[in-house]
Amino acid sequence: MAELATIARPYAEALFKASAGDADATLAWLEPLAQVAGSAQLQEAAANPRLGAEQVYGLIAGLVPQGLPQAGQNFLRMVLENGRLAALPEVATQFRALKNAASGVADAAIYSAFPMDAAAVAEVQAVLEKRFGRKLTTHVEVDPSLIGGVRAVVGDEVLDTSVKARLEQMKAALTA
Repeated sequence: MAELATIARPYAEALFKASAGDADATLAWLEPLAQVAGSAQLQEAAANPRLGAEQVYGLIAGLVPQGLPQAGQNFLRMVLENGRLAALPEVATQFRALKNAASGVADAAIYSAFPMDAAAVAEVQAVLEKRFGRKLTTHVEVDPSLIGGVRAVVGDEVLDTSVKARLEQMKAALTA
């Protein structure tokens, strides 16, 4: 989706500059808005020519769980006026990347075969921060196919210490 990324970049950069020192507050309303806007059903409804721009705005704004502050309302109206609703999820992704780059933080996805308690997540996060040399914001997802261990994804880097990965390595070594 290079086209959506290209469309979203100026919106994300402008929003990041406009949010100045309060990128966290902007992200707090931008991510729920992007999640709502990314819905296929909502995209289909927004494309309906029988709905006016104000009706589409009302529909979307009404679906955002905590509501939208004035800046969010203005941003949504601008996106709708320019016909860029489909790019909104990518705008949120790029905004988060800009925020992380400015603060020296990266997002990390930790995939585990079993649910992890807070202490285990903190321990894995500390190891990953040391390994990748930067502060990480982590979220955990359960993936039973891993059998055991964890798989961590930080940006485009992957650290896979799962049993599944080790079994695949052994299989490759035995069949070579």
